[in-house]
Amino acid sequence: MSKNKKHVLFIGAGRMAQALIEGINKNEFVILVGNNGNEQRLNEVRVTYDVETTNHWKLEVSKMNIIILAMPPESHDTILAEIADRIDGQLVITVAAGIGPTYLESKLPKGTPVAWVMPNTAAKLGKSMTLYALGQNVSGEQQKWIEALICAIGEYEKVTEQQIHELTAVTGSAPAFIYRVAEALEKITLESGVSKEQARKLVANMIAGSAEMLKTNADPAELADEVATPGGSTAAGLEVLDTNDLNHLMIDAIEACRQKAMVQE
Repeated sequence: MSKNKKHVLFIGAGRMAQALIEGINKNEFVILVGNNGNEQRLNEVRVTYDVETTNHWKLEVSKMNIIILAMPPESHDTILAEIADRIDGQLVITVAAGIGPTYLESKLPKGTPVAWVMPNTAAKLGKSMTLYALGQNVSGEQQKWIEALICAIGEYEKVTEQQIHELTAVTGSAPAFIYRVAEALEKITLESGVSKEQARKLVANMIAGSAEMLKTNADPAELADEVATPGGSTAAGLEVLDTNDLNHLMIDAIEACRQKAMVQE
């Protein structure tokens, strides 16, 4: 084993694991991937990302610096029970919804450093907005490991465990709302007679440009005012959105996500 590089074991090889694996700096980390018996997926991961895989990951836990739990929330109880007696100071990270540091600490030996990392599906393009929260025992060096692991999949913010519970509806679920808006705009655009490819390009780049404007830290209301001339056509469209209380609709949608997540957790 390399003494300078940190050794990372992924338990699970699905889409989010693959997004992380693809982006991780191989000069800093040595990656080993295992799962619960899906050999075809392991073969695909090994070939696609040029990493080592194993059918016997339990034997490797004690050799690792970092364990990443990349499986559904409902699988965590079983896996945590299987690794608990093999954990001795390794950093354990989950990327599953609803599995926070408090939960991990309750299932692992006292003093185990744990973290909760919540990317979104744009991770596969290196454009995720990732949230992460630390348990009580994570060192400054281990926090740097976490940020080094996730920086390749996009931007990230350190928040509290409770804030992840509250904010995942925005960073994780709300992209689906934007896609639904994009779908509606594409349908309207197609009515002008352009091709489907042209419609997609027009709408996607409009949304991307708008996002770039938001990144300047300008107030969204001020940006809207820049587009909308008083009494003009854009103002007429905004009036329809305001009349139908878009703000309230978005609040209701986010709250529905939060309530459903609470039930699942």
